[in-house]
Amino acid sequence: MSTASPHLALPMALVYSYLFPVMWLSWAAYWWALSRNVKVAARRESLPSRLLHIGPLLLALLLLWVPSVPLPFLGARFLPLATWPFWAGAVLAAGGLLLTVWARHHIGSNWSGIVTIKEGHELITSGPYAIVRHPIYTGLLLAFVGSAMARGEWRGILAVAIALWALWRKLRLEECWMREQFGEAYQAYCRRVSALLPFIL
Repeated sequence: MSTASPHLALPMALVYSYLFPVMWLSWAAYWWALSRNVKVAARRESLPSRLLHIGPLLLALLLLWVPSVPLPFLGARFLPLATWPFWAGAVLAAGGLLLTVWARHHIGSNWSGIVTIKEGHELITSGPYAIVRHPIYTGLLLAFVGSAMARGEWRGILAVAIALWALWRKLRLEECWMREQFGEAYQAYCRRVSALLPFIL
């Protein structure tokens, strides 16, 4: 396993400080642009419930983006300062974000950024939803993992753990509502397709 020489630290930090914000902000802009073209919500989660997943996700992003953290052990490296983990992480993050875009496009006007049941809500089980039940969450987790790999510090592991907790909590609430809405059809879908990782989880 080769490590980069110290003089590569600054260039990689500069690339990270531009490349990853550009990827994530471009994704956020796309999300915002499509957020108005959705069905009207017949039922939506409460504001406190929303904050329980939005807040941790923002914290996870902050951990990855800030130049340094006050706790030294979180700034220690778990991967070598080398080009391969950086670019492998960049590719994984980009792939994860592209997966969310595919899933968002496929689900169309049934999408919502919060847990809702739409008027005329449809159960989508094709496209990326035939691979996992929550491909947007899978894509986001891949993007967090890729960003953490590229950062290479223990705070990235903490960020992934926080994001996983937030998305898993949201997933469980969403699935409870979907079972109430679609009954046996959703139960059968759950038996057939994994939630986040094909054949595993």
